[in-house]
Amino acid sequence: MFGAVLLVGIPVLFLTGLLSYAAYNPDLSHVNDKTPGKGLLGFYLFSWPTHPYWLYRVNQGVHVTLGIVLVPVLLAKLWSVVPKLFTLPPVRSAGHALERLSLLLLVGGGLFEFATGILNVQLDYIFPGSFYPLHFYGAWVFFGAVLAHVALKLPAAVKALRSRDLRAELRTPTSRTRPEPFDATGLVPPDPAAPTISRRGALGMVGLGSIALLVVTAGQSIGGPLRRTALLAPHGRSPGTGPGGFPVNKPAAAAHIRPQDVGPDWRLTVSGVGGSVRLSLVDLQRMAQRRSALPIACVEGWSTNDQHWEGVRLRDLAALVGHTEDPPGVFVESVQLAGSFRAVALSAGQVRDGRSLLALRVNDAPLTPDHGYPARVIVPAAPGVMNTKWVGRLTFGATDFPGRA
Repeated sequence: MFGAVLLVGIPVLFLTGLLSYAAYNPDLSHVNDKTPGKGLLGFYLFSWPTHPYWLYRVNQGVHVTLGIVLVPVLLAKLWSVVPKLFTLPPVRSAGHALERLSLLLLVGGGLFEFATGILNVQLDYIFPGSFYPLHFYGAWVFFGAVLAHVALKLPAAVKALRSRDLRAELRTPTSRTRPEPFDATGLVPPDPAAPTISRRGALGMVGLGSIALLVVTAGQSIGGPLRRTALLAPHGRSPGTGPGGFPVNKPAAAAHIRPQDVGPDWRLTVSGVGGSVRLSLVDLQRMAQRRSALPIACVEGWSTNDQHWEGVRLRDLAALVGHTEDPPGVFVESVQLAGSFRAVALSAGQVRDGRSLLALRVNDAPLTPDHGYPARVIVPAAPGVMNTKWVGRLTFGATDFPGRA
């Protein structure tokens, strides 16, 4: 039963993880893409759309919430097969050696993917290297091992699921629980001890653990009043009140934003085929102001409800520097001095969407320092890190991304 649940859950995690990776526009390397040498593993990549605007929020909410909910199931499944990992002799034949290798990749890959995913959600980067390539390559190894394991064990799994009636087992207490018949190639020991828990109890214990994790996790993706139930949310359950009362991934102080970086002397440099212009905050405020209702959704799984942004369309800024028709992609640089995503590249499709803004206000109030004052990017359906804060430069049609990131 634990395996059957994982057989449904793991492909969903794999698919939503690949979609999350595609949302980073990995063809715009090496600014957005931190994963070198994808080769054939990048066969599925496509231009991430801006419609529907909530696409990334739902995708990443499902990916992170489901991953955390499946932790008790994964641990229970590993507990049930631990004796198999220590059988002697370790290798009996060439076929058995392949099976053992698949188990090593399956168990190791599963623990690695779940562990790195949880650490990323909690913003605890104790693993070596960048999270993105580690999790990307680990996902392919793990899912490949899952496919191999299923191919090897599917007949045995189907036989086991058909061997007992689930409803009958859910009515069977510990006193009437009996072990499976001995199978020399299976998991049943030749002389099993008396049961200390029923199958009903084991399923119930794991199920309650998953439900508990769902309750204390899902609120960070759903938002609203349920955010207060997200006990495992790394950004806290109470982001404050007022126009800026929604979560941020990194506040201004943590990003080392200095007052002089965003003070009265701040200027936005916009470059393109028609040259460059430097705009003050007052200059931007004098341009046509547009409004967009968009959420922010981060790879860590948290998201906001729709916030009401106001600012200048990216396509209008592109027109200032010669891109009056079909504006190209843009290289966005923050005044932030350090950080993996102080510079990002947005695709032409994202620039052309009328809802993509260089936002100056949110919820009818000026941006706060933590939300990117004096100007930040907001793009529909994009990962949160693409919505760069404290923007200092926009370069439309840039072709020197790697050298400038």
